[in-house]
Amino acid sequence: MSRTLDLKVYMTYVQALYGGGGWPLSVFLSPDLKPLMGGTYFAPDDNYGRPGFKTVLRKVKDAWESKRDVLVKSGAFAIEQLSEALSASAQSNKLLEGLPQIALGKCAKQLAERYDPEFGGFGSAPKFPRPVEVQLMLYYSKKSEENGKHSEAEEKLKMVLHTLECMARGGICDHTGVPHFEKMLYDQGQLANIYLDAFSITKDVFYSCIARDILDYLRRDMIGSNGEIFSAEDADSAESEGATRKKEGAFYARTNNEVEEVVGEHATLFKDHYYIKPLGNCDLSARSDPHKEFEGKNVLIERNGGFFLMRSKRPRPHLDDKVIVSWNGLAISSFARASKILNAEPEGTRFYFPVVGAEPKEYMGVARKVVTFIRRHLYNDQTHRLQHSFRNGPSKAPGFLDDYAFLISGLLNLYECGGEIFWLAWAIELQDTQIRTSLPDELFLDREGGGYFDTPGKDPSVLLRVKEDHDGAEPSGNSVSAINLLVFESKLKDAAMAVPLMCCAADKQIVVIGHKPSEEFEEMVAAAHALYEPNRTVIHIDPSDEEEMEFWEENNANIVAMAKSNFAADKVVALVCQNFTCCPPVTDPSSLQALLSQKS
Repeated sequence: MSRTLDLKVYMTYVQALYGGGGWPLSVFLSPDLKPLMGGTYFAPDDNYGRPGFKTVLRKVKDAWESKRDVLVKSGAFAIEQLSEALSASAQSNKLLEGLPQIALGKCAKQLAERYDPEFGGFGSAPKFPRPVEVQLMLYYSKKSEENGKHSEAEEKLKMVLHTLECMARGGICDHTGVPHFEKMLYDQGQLANIYLDAFSITKDVFYSCIARDILDYLRRDMIGSNGEIFSAEDADSAESEGATRKKEGAFYARTNNEVEEVVGEHATLFKDHYYIKPLGNCDLSARSDPHKEFEGKNVLIERNGGFFLMRSKRPRPHLDDKVIVSWNGLAISSFARASKILNAEPEGTRFYFPVVGAEPKEYMGVARKVVTFIRRHLYNDQTHRLQHSFRNGPSKAPGFLDDYAFLISGLLNLYECGGEIFWLAWAIELQDTQIRTSLPDELFLDREGGGYFDTPGKDPSVLLRVKEDHDGAEPSGNSVSAINLLVFESKLKDAAMAVPLMCCAADKQIVVIGHKPSEEFEEMVAAAHALYEPNRTVIHIDPSDEEEMEFWEENNANIVAMAKSNFAADKVVALVCQNFTCCPPVTDPSSLQALLSQKS
């Protein structure tokens, strides 16, 4: 029998037991997969009063041999307690009036209180990327501006932009390649989207270049031969060919002499500005280099092709070539959005290494290849179900809630940015599978408590069905599902705006009507995405395309009527609809942007 390891179960166990948790996660299991003990990162050796991993292994071995029954019982008891604690149910099926706005304001207030005005970000060091926090602050800023709270909006926007700038200029972003020593796909997809949002608000190419930097890295180093995107690159690598021990950041950090060799006559100025030191620059805090792996090394934060060539001769970090559906869904979204948002970059924009400066439409091609791979290799046409991952073939693990929710979100972005109607139809199909409520086809729904469990309910080896409601390094499947459902409501129901008010409700529709593919059509869709408008949905339709017209006849007759009455054979038409009213049609992209920039 195959067994499904839901890592969130074990993370929840460690967090409940020790008051916190993180990656890498170490949990010791009994043969029936119940947790016995665990923790987050253990260094190889004892240090700073903490046991190293070898010490932990010896203690676990001793405990298993001498206190096995106690360990097994405590593990089973912990799972029982967690099951009770996580069985909370919704008290009502109605959303209290004003609750979304209250929750949004409370969340923004708490984040603002934890804001770091010097180094950016929220909370104290060490800070890891948590893009959902930045997303919320951007959304709050937008809503504050719409409600006439201009100083409040500006304050929160400055927090976001300062945070993004600090990440991009600081040690987390080694500009010779891409952010962070350990490169997780879920970080890259979300961060690219955040920098795209910042560009759409400010029109500052600093932010668009960072988004390109991330996406170009994925294209260069993380994509397989069939378009699939791999999961991660390790932080550790060998310092030279044949070295037996790997070190963190060895591929990226440089000695003072290496910097001088590449920069040449400008070395003094360069080193002074970027804090390059003969003994290494990871000395700002005792926590900067707890394992003394960066002694004599410097973490660079400057774009420079010479450094890229130098390090290309080093042994690369290990590539985790597993393909995970949910993380690919996040990347699909960023590639698709980039294909349209980056059209707003000023003509003649100069790009500096390692940004390729590709035509934005090339990013749409990447997104299409990814979804094609997932459809072909990780989707069953008969059951309409996903598998979780792929490596040398599909895994036996079924798709989790995150896989459905994130992929659906990516497909919606792909369609809204000009993708074919086929991908919207597939998104609907996947959403129907996710929300099935009839037994035995029910996958994730919690009938009693509301919301969705992370795992399907049929696998007896799953110890605990977690219902994640916490947005961490990745957004929760329930959060993304709620937004997906609202987008579907706005697209596929005749009364598009008749939905409960929620924080991320879609309250503005843009309908683009015209022949496609055509340059005029692409420009109009790009205009629809040029401004930061989180409550927007985009529908595009070609009345001469029988497949599209048939789809919309089945799903939203109003769209068909709108298309027929506004279609012009020689031009592309756009309409903006809000509060049950549609503005007069416009026929050029600049007019659409002007319409979208008007106050609601």
